[in-house]
Amino acid sequence: MSPVSPDTEAETESESGTAAPVHVLDNPVWAALAGPHAGLAEPGPAGLAARYAVDVSPFAALADPGDPRAWADLAALAGPDAPVWLTGLPVPPGDWTTVARFGGVQMDGTGVRAEPDAEAVRLGPADVPEIMELVELTRPGPFLARTVELGTYLGIRRGGRLVAMAGERMRPPGWTEISAVCTHPDHRGQGLAARLVRAVAAGVAERGERPFLHAAADNTGAIGLYGAMGFTLRRRPLFVGLRTPAA
Repeated sequence: MSPVSPDTEAETESESGTAAPVHVLDNPVWAALAGPHAGLAEPGPAGLAARYAVDVSPFAALADPGDPRAWADLAALAGPDAPVWLTGLPVPPGDWTTVARFGGVQMDGTGVRAEPDAEAVRLGPADVPEIMELVELTRPGPFLARTVELGTYLGIRRGGRLVAMAGERMRPPGWTEISAVCTHPDHRGQGLAARLVRAVAAGVAERGERPFLHAAADNTGAIGLYGAMGFTLRRRPLFVGLRTPAA
C-alpha cells in the first residue's frame, strides 16, 4: 500500500515520536464516539479506546494509535479473541491478529452541491428488513440491526420496493460521513445514488456540518462518481479487521 502523500494528511509528532492526528477526520471514529455518537458507544471500561455497540457498527477506535495504552484499553473493552475493525493507519501490537486489511479513500464533500430530493423518503427501524435485503444484494458495506440509529437514512422506492439508499454513519464534530450508498442492479444508470447523496448532504448542511465519505480504493466507479459530484481526495486510510489477544 502506498504511503499517504503529504498533501492529503497533516501530521505532527507526539511525545512518543509517532505521528499523531491533528484533524478530526484523521481519526473520525474516535472523534464521533467521543462526541456526537457517545450514546451509541459500547458500555465498558473508560480509557483511551471506544467502539460502537456491536449491533450498530463494527468499528472501534483508539485515542492515539501510537499509544500502547490505547491498545490495552481496546483489548479490555472488546474482551479476549474478539473481532474489531479500525480505520486509519493503525499498526497493531504483535499479539493482535490481523484478519483483513484493505485500502480505502477518504473524500471531502465540502464542494458538493447539496439539494433535497422530493422522491426521497426517510428510512427508520421499521424499514430495516427491506434495507438489509438491498444491502445483501449490493454490498455497500457493513449494515447492522441498529445502524439506522447513526443518522438520517434516505431511500427511493419504485413500485413500493426500496431500490436505492444513502445515509449517515460517522459523525465527528463538524462533519458527517455519507455511507451505505447503493442502488438495486435493475435501477442503476438513472442517477439515483447521486440524487440521494446530494439529499443526505442537504441535511448535513442544514446542521451546519460538512459531508465526507469513505470508499474502497479499488471501487473506481464509485470514486469517479463522487469526484464528478465535487468530492475531493483527502487521504488514503486503511480498513483493518483485527482480533484482540487471546486470554
